[in-house]
Amino acid sequence: MARKIPMRQCIGCGQMKGKKEMVRILKTAENEICLDITGKKNGRGAYVCRSRECLKQARKNKGLERSFKMSIPGEVYDSLEREFEDLEAE
Repeated sequence: MARKIPMRQCIGCGQMKGKKEMVRILKTAENEICLDITGKKNGRGAYVCRSRECLKQARKNKGLERSFKMSIPGEVYDSLEREFEDLEAE
């Protein structure tokens, strides 16, 4: 029997994709927000496609704010964008 692929919705574009194709953004218990490349860290996760466009879209439509039910300062998005650039460089 084929295994079920866990699907996640991108907070940027709203598309459903396989969990493995996406990047998890994590909110820790300390309300710290970072990229979770492994997808296994503890905390509340929101998913975004592996494109910077979706991250920009999420910033515009306040996708993270909705997912984490808190306000997200602009510098958090900036640091996420920097982490994203490192990802794309690999």
